Formats: sequence, structure tokens, C-alpha cells
Amino acid sequence: MDKASLIGLIVGISALGYVFYEVSHGHFGMFFSMEGVLMVGVGSISVIFMAMPMERIKCVPGYIKRFLFHKGLPPEEVIKLISKLSERARRDGILALESEMPNIKDPFLQAGMKMAVDGVEPNNIETTCRIELASMQERHKAGKKVFDLLKLYGPGYGLVGTLVGQVGLFGNLGTADIGQLGHALAIAVVATMYGAILANAIAGPIGDKLALRSSEEILSREMMLQAILSIQAGDNPRVTEEKMLAFIPAAVRTKLRAA
Repeated sequence: MDKASLIGLIVGISALGYVFYEVSHGHFGMFFSMEGVLMVGVGSISVIFMAMPMERIKCVPGYIKRFLFHKGLPPEEVIKLISKLSERARRDGILALESEMPNIKDPFLQAGMKMAVDGVEPNNIETTCRIELASMQERHKAGKKVFDLLKLYGPGYGLVGTLVGQVGLFGNLGTADIGQLGHALAIAVVATMYGAILANAIAGPIGDKLALRSSEEILSREMMLQAILSIQAGDNPRVTEEKMLAFIPAAVRTKLRAA
């Protein structure tokens, strides 16, 4: 599990829970409004169905899983693996890497190395890999789009709920029934709160984390692509390593060189 996501969830839920408890003195029911849930929750979900194709909506559980769990190889591990492959290719020839394929867990790197071992032209390898990168970027954009829609329209539906509650409030002023007035006012306030929580505590952070993961994965695969082309060209393992080190921050670069 991604530790940062877990810590953020725990801190956010704890903060909300503490504030809710202090305000309500343990009577959390005052923060629940079925009208607000229907307006903000169901309304926001309806926006996703209207704006996104069904194929992308079916992938939402996978996007959430990607937010909570990160299985991608860190750059340091990629560099260590590529350095090992490069040294093996330099020592025994690139065909010797065929026996290393089961040890390569990343499908992008494995596919690229297979093409290199099979003697595919470098231009064709680069074209194929870049098509894969472009397709991956589009998939990642679709995942972020789902949460961007929630972030955008959740507060809007909260505002609609607020306006509905205010209409009910003003419509009952003539009866002077304090219970009905309080209920209408509660709907108005709680709907706005639901919209703000959905946008700022749920959809926004998830979308931003997915965008960050996407950029990290693109950088990692660009690093892999340059390494594949370098190994196929017969570059010295040190040259291949330096090409990969150029993709990571200087501080991490220094540590890896020292190691």
C-alpha cells in the first residue's frame, strides 16, 4: 500500500471526526442528510455517467486501487536491473538476454527487450514503445478525468442543494414552524459541506495523486526506452547507466553512483 495515501486518509478522517465530535458532542446524526446525499452523491455520479463512456466508468475501482497501491518499479530499481542486463549483453552478447526475460517483471521493459533481442530495428522499437506510452497517457488522463469531474461538479451540486434548502426555508416562513425551518436550513448547510468534502478531501487528492503516478510512470518508461536502445546499440554499460541517471534528481544520482 502507498504509505503517503494511507497517512493522508488517516489524518484527514481523524481531523474530520474530531471536529464533528466537538461540534455535535457525539451526536453525529446531525451531520447526516439523505437529501444532501442524494443531491451531492447521486448527482455527482450522474455527471460521471453523462460525461464518460461506460468502458472508462468500469475502470473506476482500478483507479482507486492505483491511488492506494503503487506497484511500479522505483527509478533506483530500474537502474539496477538495466545495469545488470547491460553488463550481461556486453559480456555475452545481446542474445544472452533471452534467458533473463522471466526475471523482468515490467511488461513494457520486457516487450522492448524482446524486440531488441529479436533484432528489430531501433526505429521500430522506439516507434512501438512510444505508441504504447501515448496509449498509456490517454488511459491515465481518463482516470484523472473521473475525479476531476467529481471535484468540479460536486460543489456545484452542493450549491444546488443549498438553494433547494433555502427555497424550503423561505417557503415555510409563513407557518413559523421552527422544526421545518431548521430542517430546511440543515439541508442547505449540509449539502454545501458534502460538496466541499467531496471536492477537497476525496476527488481532488485522488486525481492529483493519479496525475503524479502517471508522470512518474512515463518518466520511468522513457528511461527504460533509452536503456533498451542503448543496450541494442552495444553501448558500454557505464554509458547506458549514465543515460538513465540523467532522468533522476542529482541527490539520488550521487547516492547511486556511490553504491
